[in-house]
Amino acid sequence: MANERIGVYPGTFDPITSGHTEIVRRSMRLVDKLVLAPAMNVGKGPLFSLEERIEMLGEVIAEQPEEIRPRISIVPFTGLLVHFAKSQNATCIIRGLRAVSDFEYEIQMANMNARMESSIETIFLMASDRHQFIASSLVKDIARLGGNTSSFVSPKVFDRLKAKFAGERGVN
Repeated sequence: MANERIGVYPGTFDPITSGHTEIVRRSMRLVDKLVLAPAMNVGKGPLFSLEERIEMLGEVIAEQPEEIRPRISIVPFTGLLVHFAKSQNATCIIRGLRAVSDFEYEIQMANMNARMESSIETIFLMASDRHQFIASSLVKDIARLGGNTSSFVSPKVFDRLKAKFAGERGVN
C-alpha cells in the first residue's frame, strides 16, 4: 500500500508496562502498521535480555484484539532511531510522555530527528492518568524490593519479574 502509515514505537521495554501497552493500543488508531522496536544496545544495562524483551512484547501483542494483532510487528534496532524508522518505511515515530520532565528530552530528540529526516514525524501521546506514573525502572525497583507489581504489568510480565527476583527477596 503506497500511502500506508507505518509507525515505529521504540523503547527499552525492560519490562513492558501497562503504560507501554496503552500507547500501543492508542497508536493503532493512528497508523496502519506499528513496529515495536526494542533497543538492542542499551547502555542502561537491562534486567531482561533482548530475547526476553522480544518475548514479552510478543505476549502483549497476543493479548491485543484480533483485528490489530496482524498490524503489529517486533523489530529490534540499534543505531540512530531515525535511520531505523526510515528503513522500516515509517511515516512517524511514536513516543509516550508521562510528565513534563519527559517532554524536554523528547522534544530535543524529535527536533534532531526532524533535522536528519524531515519526512518522519514524531507523535507524542500523553499517558492517561491511570498510567502516568508507571516507569519500567520503578517497576523493577518495586519488584527487586519485594513489592507487588501486578497492577503495573501484564500477568506474564509479573511472573517474569517474580522469577528474576525469586532468589533475592521474593515478589508478592
